[in-house]
Amino acid sequence: MKIFILFAAMLTLLIISMLHFHLEPHIPLLMCLILMGIFCLSEGSRWQSLEKGMIDGISRGLQPILIMALIGILIAAWMASGSVPYLIYWGLEWINPNWFLPGVLLLTILVSSFTGSSFTTVGTVGAAMMAIGLSLGMNPALVAASVICGACFGDKMSPLSDTTNFASAIAGVDLYTHIRHMMHTTLPAMILTFIFFIVMGYNTPSHSVEAVTHLQAGLAQHFHLSPLNLLAPIIVVMGAVKRFPIIPLLTVGIIVAGITTLTLQPGSDLATLLKAYHHGFHLTTENEVLANMVNRGGLNAMLSSVILIMIALSLGGMAVQTGLLDRLMRGMVKKVTNKGRAVASTALSSAGVNVFTGEMYLSILLPGQMFKPVYEQHGIALKNLSRTLEDAGTLITPLIPWGVSGVFFAQTLGVEVLEYLPYVVFLYLCPVLSVVLGYLQKDRG
Repeated sequence: MKIFILFAAMLTLLIISMLHFHLEPHIPLLMCLILMGIFCLSEGSRWQSLEKGMIDGISRGLQPILIMALIGILIAAWMASGSVPYLIYWGLEWINPNWFLPGVLLLTILVSSFTGSSFTTVGTVGAAMMAIGLSLGMNPALVAASVICGACFGDKMSPLSDTTNFASAIAGVDLYTHIRHMMHTTLPAMILTFIFFIVMGYNTPSHSVEAVTHLQAGLAQHFHLSPLNLLAPIIVVMGAVKRFPIIPLLTVGIIVAGITTLTLQPGSDLATLLKAYHHGFHLTTENEVLANMVNRGGLNAMLSSVILIMIALSLGGMAVQTGLLDRLMRGMVKKVTNKGRAVASTALSSAGVNVFTGEMYLSILLPGQMFKPVYEQHGIALKNLSRTLEDAGTLITPLIPWGVSGVFFAQTLGVEVLEYLPYVVFLYLCPVLSVVLGYLQKDRG
């Protein structure tokens, strides 16, 4: 009971701080970390054990932290080189605003399916589509939501995705059996998501023809635009499709973009370029729309997000090290008596781990290990476990403002989690359908 009270108090603290006082999640999450530490020490834990848990938690997030830093530099590099301005210019020439949102959804589905990575998709084509959407006068939250829904589709369904392979391995299910079974929730959820963005696209106002023409003229004035601008993005996307390691690949993308900048862009020099990598790209222009669109990126822009992720990972590491999450989930395991309750309890556990750790791998690993014996005991096919772990593990993380995915997506796309939250319908529909099917399908398959 004490543990339930602790987690309820922490969740209440986060909700009040962010929704009522409109605070960023850093300090509220740090207060939760202190509160959990005091509770664990009062329960007999040693400080050395809590410290080890925090360090272990942060170490699990080092790769996404490095990726986030490189994406910040990459965005600045692609702005300076003209890669994103080139895409914006021709996007404004050919894209119909009414079909922009479903078009972005389809594009990000394709890229994420071929790369298996939502981070790569959001950081590359997602950032470019976001800039085009802003130039069209679209609602930034809607554009971000369409990018995130498409990016998370591949992270969930692609056989190249690490979470797809991880969930099937934890549940002990063949990879392609796992993917086929996920279609029962993913396909109807994505159809409804397409319909949603088609409707929203037709109801979203966009800039006038005159404003678009003025923006294109500004792009042509300040950047040398040619197909060579796309060299770095093409290399990164093709490398991701070929499954090259993401950190070296992003580094190559930054280097190639830097060479493109110094070769093509008038007035560019190495000192200014390196400052842009650090502080973000800065274009001096009287066109405020253009400035807001391209003045982005840089290592500094990611530092606040990195700090938030480190606090969240410390909190999760402490909860795992002291066994608090394990004890919390055991209470749910005891209530499982049939398939419906098994699926619902798994989904709630995965979502809960996401909330208190912000880390999708733990939200798959811990509930998967905890509930697998329960599914076997009740004769429930394990493919239901692997599907639920993906639906409520992989897809819930972007909904958490302090989660690794939520922080990364918000920072990269320039839209806060609470802003895009109402529109990422695909991320809601999959776990809801998973639970509904758990109760409706009376067979054990």
